Amino acid sequence: MDFDKLIDEDIAGLAQIGVTLPLNAAVLRDYLPHRYPFMLLDRVTAVKPNEWITGVKNITINEPFFNGHFPEEPIMPGVLMIEAMAQVAGVLGFISKNVKPRDGYIYLFAGVDKVRFKRQVIPGDQLILRAEKTMERHSIYKFSCTACVGDELAASAEITIAEQRTQYHQS
Repeated sequence: MDFDKLIDEDIAGLAQIGVTLPLNAAVLRDYLPHRYPFMLLDRVTAVKPNEWITGVKNITINEPFFNGHFPEEPIMPGVLMIEAMAQVAGVLGFISKNVKPRDGYIYLFAGVDKVRFKRQVIPGDQLILRAEKTMERHSIYKFSCTACVGDELAASAEITIAEQRTQYHQS
């Protein structure tokens, strides 16, 4: 998969549904119901609806999880790398359907398979999050996801999310 390669036709298609890249944290709050300290996506740099997405999480020493994991040698918990990959996959779901939480939709974490951790993620790292849609059935979606620091794979997983209608309306 040639991530991050968008042609003019892709960019025009995004513009038709009101998506202008990059999506910064303020715009991402329209797509994700998560808030600090659990919003683990800072930016979306590229997306091809119904196919793939690339996002970024900047890792700083100010992350609250470093207070306990581990104060003397801070390492991002693996489960939070999985959550970050799930969040970027959820944004792909919202963009692909051209809906947002305020429209009465939410994407819930439904499963994770084939998780692998390959590299520690520490303060100062920039985690590049990628999700490629591999399956869609009814309102269930599966993604092949990676989290990388530079060219080094930090984590990978197959993540399943489920689309749900909700009464949640974001203000």
